Amino acid sequence: MRRILLAMTSLVCTSLIGLVPLQAKADPAAVPSRTVLEQVEGKEALDWVRAQNSRSASVLQSDPRYQRFYDAVLKVEQAPGRLPLPDLQGGQIWNFWQDAAHPKGVWRVASEASYAQPSPVWKTAIDLDALSRQEQKDWVFQGADCLEPEARRCLIALSLSGEDAAVYREFDTTTNSFVADGFDLPRSKQRVTWLDRDTLLVSRDWGAGSMTRSGYPFSVRLVKRGQPLEAAKEIYRGDEGDMIVEPQVMHDQTGRQIAIIQRNLDFFRSEYRVYDPATGSLTQIALPQKIGYLGFYDGKLILRLDQDWVSGAHFARGSIVAVDPAAPGKAPVLVFAPDKSETTADIGVTSKGVIAVVYRDVQPSVRLYSPTGKNGSWQEKYFILPRMSSATLQSSSPSVSHAYLRVEGYIIPPELWSFDSADGSSRKIKTTPALFDAKGLKTEQFWVKSSDGVEIPYFVTHRRDWKMDDHNPVLFTAYGGFDLSYLPTYYADIGKTWLEHGGVYVVGNIRGGGEFGPAWHEAAMKSGRQHAYDDFAAIGRDLATRHIADKDHLGIRGRSNGGLLMGVEFTQHPELWKAVIIGVPLLDMENFETMAAGASWAAEYGHMADPAESPFLKRISPLQQLKKDVAYPVPFIFTSTKDDRVGPVHARLFAARLAELGKPFFYYEDTEGGHAGTVNAREIAHERALEAVYLFRSLIDQDAASKH
Repeated sequence: MRRILLAMTSLVCTSLIGLVPLQAKADPAAVPSRTVLEQVEGKEALDWVRAQNSRSASVLQSDPRYQRFYDAVLKVEQAPGRLPLPDLQGGQIWNFWQDAAHPKGVWRVASEASYAQPSPVWKTAIDLDALSRQEQKDWVFQGADCLEPEARRCLIALSLSGEDAAVYREFDTTTNSFVADGFDLPRSKQRVTWLDRDTLLVSRDWGAGSMTRSGYPFSVRLVKRGQPLEAAKEIYRGDEGDMIVEPQVMHDQTGRQIAIIQRNLDFFRSEYRVYDPATGSLTQIALPQKIGYLGFYDGKLILRLDQDWVSGAHFARGSIVAVDPAAPGKAPVLVFAPDKSETTADIGVTSKGVIAVVYRDVQPSVRLYSPTGKNGSWQEKYFILPRMSSATLQSSSPSVSHAYLRVEGYIIPPELWSFDSADGSSRKIKTTPALFDAKGLKTEQFWVKSSDGVEIPYFVTHRRDWKMDDHNPVLFTAYGGFDLSYLPTYYADIGKTWLEHGGVYVVGNIRGGGEFGPAWHEAAMKSGRQHAYDDFAAIGRDLATRHIADKDHLGIRGRSNGGLLMGVEFTQHPELWKAVIIGVPLLDMENFETMAAGASWAAEYGHMADPAESPFLKRISPLQQLKKDVAYPVPFIFTSTKDDRVGPVHARLFAARLAELGKPFFYYEDTEGGHAGTVNAREIAHERALEAVYLFRSLIDQDAASKH
């Protein structure tokens, strides 16, 4: 343990004071009512937020280590050697890039040949910093959808301070300017796609009676060039009880186009209709409601099934199949079928077939599938990737045979590879230089039995010379929801503020995620969600059993649904943790359906109006489970005022309840950032530095003090 402590000496506060709970207490008498805190931009609510931010900053930001952590994170977030992630459109590489000179970022373009060079020649299309100054708006770039195949005209999505709601503006990539009198859709939560050069399919807030209870649109309309929005013709209308109705237009390798109206009945179930622009007709396709991926190749829809499906034959959930939408009676063709330890993650379409990232026991491989021409069957090419890594399909296009994949791990800097479905070749395009010192570190995978006997894997990144003496400071995280996998990722901020200083980083692959396919997710839906919470607690106990860390050295962190996970672990197992970071969280599960976009997640969590589901929600809801006579760890809670997805009210109410109970806590609410919490390098550095100081004070200072 002394070796690890010595590695941390330069960051130990000279006073070596521990985390004193009284320093984190709020005034119970100054807590506003729920009604006040629910007014997201209300003066009284924001006054309380500023008071909590100031109170917490007086402890955390005044710590001498704060500035060192801030500088370290800012440096890696703006490092010029970071991987410029490619977006292949119109035969060119587009990239959004933020650095010290462009904190809001630039949207830029390079040729594929130039991009493959060590120093690509980039041409800036949009400078967000300049645009924001010119228009006096806090614009955040949310992406670009370009009209295929030339990508000369693009729809640029811009949001204020990182909200989900965005404006869409037409941009000309040949003149690098917004199109005068071009398409310009005002701020809304909306989905927009090109039907042709002069026509858009748009789902947005059209006024009263056009938005679902989840706060998303359910009316899809044709918007013609030069036509006012109010004149747009409705082509499909869903229902107020849907989650969202959204259009999408796809092209295959021959240029053939298909327009789909996807009616999302809830977060996981959808109906699909083909729109024919020539006749204006809609035809529903007989597809399963649970589909995890939808692509288009050679006139066939490429699906990942998230449910078993019988259509001529039995197809197991998790399989990839090809369906001919023009031949309703024709049986689907199997492309890939996983075994019980496998799942597909990213899937894409190229000009020669389908590319998929497949995990076996949370270890990655790349598969290329191409049609053989015999009975519609497909052949597979298999690539094994490094263990303890992950692969992300960064960009693919039906116009080219190759796709770009990002490969990385907790201590493996991101690499960019090109995989070609034409000949099965692969080559490394770019490598990111190390952004933190990983010498002497290793990543291992462990397994533990949960409360019901199911084996749960987790990754541990640590010093090779660590000692199993219970005193390793551990930061443990997981997600466990919405079929999202938590995979090895190169977090430079964690590297600089934690791993470089002897900290151990643990990531759990608990149920609710997608690490083992749809069944792994479904096991933790609704009242089954206790499995995810038990899995997390089982890993925490296993860390103690293996003598990696005892309770006084174990901190946990989660965001969004992971923030809910942290809230549940905080209330169900306060004895297991010393530090708890709760980020942009859901915490009021008795009322989440009426808060921000909460109604859209009832398929995951359950309905309070359902007598079979409400008891569980009440039993696990962190806000209502807080008790005065329980000794809780001192949490760090952070959120964003501009989060229009989960919203800041959950975090505010939780902090306010802790204050009413006289419990200490730290709180930080960023006034920008949306659900991401942070949208530029300086905001990221500030929030991560606060977290790092909190973790050091909670988990490390106690040992440093005992040595003096």
